[in-house]
Amino acid sequence: MDVVNPKARTGWRHEREEASMADVYRSIGTRKGASRWRRIAAFLGPGYLVAVGYMDPGNWSTSLAGGSKFGYTLLAVALLSNMMAIVLQSLCARLAIGSGRDLAQACRDAFPKYVSIPLWLFAEIAIIATDIAEVIGTAIGLNLLFGIPLELGVLITALDVFLILYLQKIGFRWVEAFVIALLGIITVCFGVQIFLADPQWGQVIRGFFPTTEIVSNPEMLYLALGILGATVMPHNLYLHSGIVQTRDYGHTLPEKREALTFATIDSTVALCFALLVNASILILAAAAFHANGRTDVAELGEASSLLAPLLGLAVAPTLFGIALLCCGLNSTVTATMAGQIIMEGFLKIRLQPWVRRLITRAIAIIPAAFVTIWYGDAGTAELLILTQVVLSLQLSFAVFPLVMFTASKAKMGELVAPRWLSAVAYTIAIVIAGLNVKLLFDFVVG
Repeated sequence: MDVVNPKARTGWRHEREEASMADVYRSIGTRKGASRWRRIAAFLGPGYLVAVGYMDPGNWSTSLAGGSKFGYTLLAVALLSNMMAIVLQSLCARLAIGSGRDLAQACRDAFPKYVSIPLWLFAEIAIIATDIAEVIGTAIGLNLLFGIPLELGVLITALDVFLILYLQKIGFRWVEAFVIALLGIITVCFGVQIFLADPQWGQVIRGFFPTTEIVSNPEMLYLALGILGATVMPHNLYLHSGIVQTRDYGHTLPEKREALTFATIDSTVALCFALLVNASILILAAAAFHANGRTDVAELGEASSLLAPLLGLAVAPTLFGIALLCCGLNSTVTATMAGQIIMEGFLKIRLQPWVRRLITRAIAIIPAAFVTIWYGDAGTAELLILTQVVLSLQLSFAVFPLVMFTASKAKMGELVAPRWLSAVAYTIAIVIAGLNVKLLFDFVVG
């Protein structure tokens, strides 16, 4: 086990006793002695698991609403959100490789219990909120494709616990391959739908350049805040800092520097891919709905039912449903893994994998099942919005510790973040905190 020497890491109070995700820790070789491209390829994978969180069902509603209401204008916000995400996820890789800890372990070590325990509770609430959104998204996808009632669809999502167990048992690379394969299906589905929608590409390009109207128009600003607030998810910060350590990248400083470079390339490329998918949702909404005078589309089921008559092809709703189902499945896999990292990192609780995953999934399924049974479709739409507000409320409790740790020379040693990067990260953290507070205020007020 790679135990951190406290003399070499004077910023940490204790040695790291347990590796992050010990069952798959350093289980993937990094092809030492191979060509540079082969070594880069060995690091590809974790970034795509992280990218899943940036295109989860919770983001779909805000992108659909933004595209149908304001056309291509809010593409600039999607781009800005993605740039923020790239910086924060690169810090997650830096923390993991530089300190040998995931974010949850770092918080437990750095803060007294009266701080770390509330941080753990906030993180668990975020996992529950994330999981509820994924469960509902998957259930809606099953309903759109197979006509399965939402109540039954919510219960069916519990089965992915066994899928995760099986994939991890045969190797973590299989988990990554599963996620990447579903991402490929999502891309194909949106590619076909956008081809059918035939957007105005000149306006698409102009949409990536911000305008003052985004700030001056209150309704547009609210949707922009929604896109930004729902994009950077707290569980992704914990997840990335754990799964990066599945690579056996060595222990010397040059090896760690190389690992950090390759891990950053991986997450940056994957998040650009996530931007492609998020932008596709907004472009599809703009071309199919806004261009045809439907400026009030926000619910996933409604969007699916409108695609066939607007695009003139019966397969369009099916493609939308397939993409949503794949997105929901992917997101439940990564959220469950993040739950494992958070529970083990903050509390050092070691449970049997199937018990741990069953607990985290049950915590999400019970409220989702209750709402769908009691309130029906309208209730799930409201619950989906509520989960995004909950995530917004606690995001800063993950972002600020991450930026603080990676800016500390005592904690990070030679892999401390450069001052310019820390300054950018602190600015992002403050902006996210301010925007999310405003988003919460607007939600409470009306």
